[in-house]
Amino acid sequence: MNPAAATTSQEHWLTQYYYARAAFSIAWIGVALGPGAGLPPLAAALLILYPAWDALANLVDGVRSGGIRANKPQAFNVLASLGVAIAIAAALPDMRRVLAVFGAWAILSGLLQLAAALRRWKTSGAQWAMILSGAQSALAGAVFMVQARGQAEPGLATVVGYAGFGAFYFLVSALSLSVKTRRMRSN
Repeated sequence: MNPAAATTSQEHWLTQYYYARAAFSIAWIGVALGPGAGLPPLAAALLILYPAWDALANLVDGVRSGGIRANKPQAFNVLASLGVAIAIAAALPDMRRVLAVFGAWAILSGLLQLAAALRRWKTSGAQWAMILSGAQSALAGAVFMVQARGQAEPGLATVVGYAGFGAFYFLVSALSLSVKTRRMRSN
């Protein structure tokens, strides 16, 4: 495969991947805000599912993007996200501990996403949104860690905004790559 075709193939994959990530986050938010979301078993399942999904998504993307060994930030993110899913399960039902774990993970996964986006900067478009997303994730994680020690009792709703921003950035990246692809085809 020539380099131009490889780049086009990779950008097609990333477009589909980013749409899938946005769709998952939107669906997760819908369930988190829907009827029954306040029930402890559903809230617990959603809090564990979010990093577990991130692990699976990073694994699939790493494999599809040259192999997981060639994508160190994603490989590490897979391990970290799986560890966080387990740590959240162990911390439940103490939502302060859950939010602290989620916050530490948001910082780490944000920095890893930032690293992955910077690596892709030369070969794929729309990485500016992923760079912003990684930076905002790290910042949100710091806020979560502060909130975990605050007066207000955290709950599932505390992380809904985080998922919302994730959906937004993945959607912006997917749309940006779609526009780029259409422009390239029309030239």
